[in-house]
Amino acid sequence: MIEVTDRAAVELKALLDQENKPEIALRIFVAGVACSGVQYGLALDEEVKEEDVTMESNGIKLVMAKDIEESFTEGSIDFIEDENGKGFMIRNPSPDGCGTCGGCH
Repeated sequence: MIEVTDRAAVELKALLDQENKPEIALRIFVAGVACSGVQYGLALDEEVKEEDVTMESNGIKLVMAKDIEESFTEGSIDFIEDENGKGFMIRNPSPDGCGTCGGCH
């Protein structure tokens, strides 16, 4: 199960209200692969495809492709704000190392 934290849910709901799209889904997608494993991204998506997996957490509708669900079964989406800025962050507790750089241990 992927959890949307309380703080992220508040920020996402405010963003969706601002966009006047309260029913839109948050899509999780593969953004790339790095030495630490698969990197995931987030996007607002109005279209849910037939082959998508959908779930809800903290009042936020989440969608992702079925192949992503296999590698990202647990984790969280959080909202952080610090001296470097603010934004949403995906935490995957069990990233898969790809081994492409030779620096993974």
